[in-house]
Amino acid sequence: MDSRLFIALLTPALTLIFALAFVVLWTYQRRRHYILGLAFAYTACALGFVLQNFPQPLGELASSIASNLLLTAAMLSLAIAAVTRYGRRVPLVALGLLGFGGMAVWGWFRIVQPDQMERIFALNFAFGAISLLIAAELRAVKNKGGADKVLMILALMAAADFYIRPVGAFWIDGSYRDQDDFYLSSYWIMTNFSTALFSVLIALSLVGAVGLDVLRELQVESRTDPLSGLLNRRGFHEKSAVCLGGAAGYRLPVALVLADLDHFKLVNDTYGHAVGDRVIAAFAAHLRALGGPKAIVGRIGGEEFAAILPASDLGAARLFAEGVRAALSQEAIAGLPLHATQITASFGVAARHGNEDLGSLMRRADDALYQAKNNGRDSVRLAGHSEDVLSLAPKPLRSG
Repeated sequence: MDSRLFIALLTPALTLIFALAFVVLWTYQRRRHYILGLAFAYTACALGFVLQNFPQPLGELASSIASNLLLTAAMLSLAIAAVTRYGRRVPLVALGLLGFGGMAVWGWFRIVQPDQMERIFALNFAFGAISLLIAAELRAVKNKGGADKVLMILALMAAADFYIRPVGAFWIDGSYRDQDDFYLSSYWIMTNFSTALFSVLIALSLVGAVGLDVLRELQVESRTDPLSGLLNRRGFHEKSAVCLGGAAGYRLPVALVLADLDHFKLVNDTYGHAVGDRVIAAFAAHLRALGGPKAIVGRIGGEEFAAILPASDLGAARLFAEGVRAALSQEAIAGLPLHATQITASFGVAARHGNEDLGSLMRRADDALYQAKNNGRDSVRLAGHSEDVLSLAPKPLRSG
C-alpha cells in the first residue's frame, strides 16, 4: 500500500469505526438521541473523505459537491449533538448561517469563479466558527465535569486547527495547479491526519462523557425511591448527614419532620395497591412542593416519610407539617370513592439541639410521631411538647 492510499483510507476507516461504536452505544441508550446524531456525523465524515479521495464513480464536480456537503452536514450534526447532550437550546440559525454560508461561498469559488485556495479558506473558516460556537456553548454549562472541560478544549483546538492549517499550507505550498498537485500537498496530508486525530480524541471524550452520564444516573437511581420520586432511606441518610455537618459549621438551625400515612394498609386492602400507590405519589408531591428546593425529603419506609428542613426552627417545621397535612386532607385521589373518608397523615417534629446527630434527632421526632399516632392520628406533634397541635381534618378510615 503506497503512502497516498494509506492517507486516503486512514480518516474514513477511523471515522466509520467510531460511527459503528456510536450506533452500538445508541442501541443500549436509545433515549439519548444525540448519540445517533454523533453516529450520523462520523458516517457523513467518512463518506465525505471517501468521495474526496475517490471521485471517479460520480465525476470530479459531483464528487466534490457531494463530499463537501457531507463534511458540512457532519460538522453541523456534531455541533447539534454536542449542544443537545447538555440540554441546551441548539443555536440552529447561527449554525445554519455558518454551515450553509460557508458552503455557498465554497460553491461560488468552485463553479462561478474557480479558485482552489478560496474554497479551502471558505469551508475551513466556517468550520472553525462552528467549533468556536460549540466551545462557547460548552463554556456556558454549569458544574462542568472533567469530560466536559476536555470537550471544550478540543473544540477550541479544532477551531485553531481550522484557522491555522489552511494559512500555514498556503504559506508552504502556495496555490495548487491541479487536483493531483492538491492531493499530494502538505495541506491535504495535514487535513487527513488532523481530522483522524480529532475524530479519535472527540469520540473517546464523548464516549467517556456518555459513560459518566450513565454512571451518575445509576447513582441517582440507587438513592431514589421509584414510586414517590423522593430519596430512599439510603439517599436520605446520606444527604441529611451532609446537611447536618454543614449546618453545624455555620451554627444554622435544622428541623426534622417525620410523617406516617394513617391506616395506609386499610387503603391498600380496601381499594387496591394502585390507589395506594397514587396516595404515596400525591403525599410525596405535597412534601416536595411545600419543602422547597433546599429541603431533603425521603420515603424511608412503606408509608413513612422524612424531611430535613435546613435553616428552620421548630415553629417553621411545624408550619410545614401543618401545610402538608392540610393539603393532603383536601387531595382527591383517583380511584378513591367520593364517599370514602379522606386520607390523612400524622407528623412528628423535632428541632436539632446543638450538634445533635441524625440518629438522635430522628429518635426524638419519632417519639413525637408516636404520640400523634396514639392520640387520634391526623395531627402534628412537637418533640418535647405534650399538647396536641392540630387535629382538624376528617377522621381517617377505620379498620373496624
